[in-house]
Amino acid sequence: MELVKAYGRGGYQMSMKESMESRIYDLMDWAEIEAVVYAEEDAPRKVLGPVVLPEGVLIRAFFPGEENVSVKTASGDVIPMVQEDEAGYFAVLLDGQKIPDYSFIILKADGDVAEYKDPYAYPCQITEKEEIRFREGIWDRASEKMGAHLMKINGTEGVYFAVWAPNAMRVSVVGDFNRWDGRRLQMNRLDCGIFELFVPGIKAGSYYKYEIKAKAGMVYLKADPFAFRAQQLPEAASVITDLGYTWKDDAWMRGREQYDPAASPMSVYECCIGTWKKLPGEDGEEPEGYRAMAADLTAYLKEMGYTHVEFMPVMEYPDDATMGYITSGFFAPTSRYGTPEDFKYLVDTLHQNGIGVLLDWVPGYFARGNDGLASFDGTCLYEHMDPRKGVHPVNQALIFNYGRKEVESFMKSSAMFWIDEYHADGLRIPDVSSMLYLNYGRRDGAWIANMYGGNENLEDIAFLKNLNNDIRVNGHGAITIAEETTGYPAVTGPTTEDGLGFDLKWNNGCIDDYLKYIQLDPLFRGSHQDDLTFSMVYMYTEKFMLALSHNILENGGSLLKMMPGKGDALKLSNLRLTYTYLMMHPGKKLIAAGQDFGQKARVDAENGVAWKELDNDDQQKMKAFSKALLKLYREQPALFQLDDNPDGFEWISNLDWERNLLVFLRKTQKQEETLLVVANFSNVEYDNFMVGVPYPGKYKEIFNSDETAFGGKGITNPRVKLSRAVEQDERKDSIKIKVPPLAVSVFRFTEKIEHIVPGKEDSSAKTVKPAKTVKTAKAEKTVKAVKTAGRTRTAKNTKQSGAAEKTAKKTVKKTTGARRTASGTSGA
Repeated sequence: MELVKAYGRGGYQMSMKESMESRIYDLMDWAEIEAVVYAEEDAPRKVLGPVVLPEGVLIRAFFPGEENVSVKTASGDVIPMVQEDEAGYFAVLLDGQKIPDYSFIILKADGDVAEYKDPYAYPCQITEKEEIRFREGIWDRASEKMGAHLMKINGTEGVYFAVWAPNAMRVSVVGDFNRWDGRRLQMNRLDCGIFELFVPGIKAGSYYKYEIKAKAGMVYLKADPFAFRAQQLPEAASVITDLGYTWKDDAWMRGREQYDPAASPMSVYECCIGTWKKLPGEDGEEPEGYRAMAADLTAYLKEMGYTHVEFMPVMEYPDDATMGYITSGFFAPTSRYGTPEDFKYLVDTLHQNGIGVLLDWVPGYFARGNDGLASFDGTCLYEHMDPRKGVHPVNQALIFNYGRKEVESFMKSSAMFWIDEYHADGLRIPDVSSMLYLNYGRRDGAWIANMYGGNENLEDIAFLKNLNNDIRVNGHGAITIAEETTGYPAVTGPTTEDGLGFDLKWNNGCIDDYLKYIQLDPLFRGSHQDDLTFSMVYMYTEKFMLALSHNILENGGSLLKMMPGKGDALKLSNLRLTYTYLMMHPGKKLIAAGQDFGQKARVDAENGVAWKELDNDDQQKMKAFSKALLKLYREQPALFQLDDNPDGFEWISNLDWERNLLVFLRKTQKQEETLLVVANFSNVEYDNFMVGVPYPGKYKEIFNSDETAFGGKGITNPRVKLSRAVEQDERKDSIKIKVPPLAVSVFRFTEKIEHIVPGKEDSSAKTVKPAKTVKTAKAEKTVKAVKTAGRTRTAKNTKQSGAAEKTAKKTVKKTTGARRTASGTSGA
């Protein structure tokens, strides 16, 4: 009201405006003013905001639709501005040569008064050095300036916006704070193509987008590529977010810097937040959410004994059916399950309880959609223009163009953002194969060769190497894991030796071979024993992780359903056999949620963990088995310390294909930590079975997957076994044990003794026939026929030279890369 009285529509105001107009008319740049009025200005600081001239301080503003605007100085003086253009362009000339602290006062037609600080009175916050780093692809902390940041500049609180759109004619920030009007808050272009602007007075929680005017004249809205939080569809607006959080995981983070994944146990629980646990909601069952999940998930992981959890993508995504693997927001945890603070609370809780957090992160491609990265500035900015390079042949997502170094800075910043801001302990990168090859999944003629005429994607390969180097140097102990299926060499090799630099690689070849083997009826497994043993031929070419992930459940629905056998008892025996054997196999471990207790129900985007199945006795016993197996893994150094060293593994017997038996050692540098593993893949029990041992001494069974507590028959070896000086498996000493059917027995060497020469005793193993309900007379005849046919082959392979010859031939015939190429990847 005081403003209306002082500067109403009276003569004093009119005379002052007439005087002001005569002083500043000649100071106007009318061409630039026209660009502002028509919303085509990319350098608004030329004609908006304050500027010091010989005549005084000229202040300019653009308020479309307003008629009465004044400048209020810090001293309280209110000076009316002259409307130089009826579209809403105002100017005022103040005396002096120093820009004062000021704000705009707008008198509305209805008498309301609004006050705004001038966005164009604040300097650019991006330095020239950061511009250069961004253009060179090495600004890996671009998220510290790009996007929308709550900050204080010259004592004024507001939000600093920055977005890369080099080919746009004009970019404005619009939102619920400026009526979504692109004529207001036109942003300033930098030489590198970044548009930036500080807008005072905006608070956290405000919705915003960028309005972009392309050179072709089209005007459209885009979400912020660096947004820290996003609205769900259909609005899909970005949300201004305060990322502040008080972490309580200092002890964990200090320990992470000393973490050596190669020599440490790593048992990972793969989990989709959206399907892990659902609660009753207004519209049926709804996901539990980040904050509520923190307590439940942490309690479960601690109870079971997992060392890490791996979250399937939490980065914002548009389509639930993709389970997050086609990302739209590379800096925002999906708002489906809570806020960024809620997700930090989840990670913090896990860390405080000694559980590491890995995140699936997809840098190969991104989601289509009008609101996202696609054709961002009117051109194919983030993606390739040519669909032969720019469209993924399988999921039709758009492929990142890492030939643009700014895109490399963008994605490096995303990776480091999750490691720095959300304390992620590692990133698992899926579908690496599609990044490595230009012809991945493409028919002949549907792909473009590289500059040398080859099929290697040189830009993506360089990006992966640079990314892994960056994380190794600046990631404070964070790791990277690759899912690569084509046998590309040296995925985990050092980049100094032309490797990709990952810390671990999923051993999909081993898992695929094993599942093909285990799904056979035990009667017919013998001739396929090489599917079990072949993985050890190439085991030490990479640093591997064995992953029973959600990927392998796409056809079978659950691992239990994939096991052979007519009844649940046989299926569960095969499942316990599978889990134990793979836990004894070199490599880090991963299992999908729900599979650890033998879930029967299908797992997909709609159907998650079937917790109700734990009401069944079989699933409870399976859970107890997995808990005991994980405990064994953590407590036995031989199972993880030398995973990547040939000295950590030794065959005792790998040629007993007739009985479907494997016997091997897991070792450390300490003899007393040696484990003897006996795996029986047949449905036959062996009593008084002789097994060669590496040292004379005592061997104690420390785990048996056939224990009754796990749902087995209880065929175990409760007493310590004392070795005798009887040669077996080309070893001077041996022990006699019971071997349960479809099970694994694990013995630990506990005490060394002198050779004990036995008296006259029968060294042959006795075989206990299985019940007739398991094998029919017809099946027994089949077994005899198979064994008879295989005697000649067995005789040829009993000598060590024969085994070496067989292995050499197989190695030539099957290489890790050639036998598992992606469809259409001719050069993989």
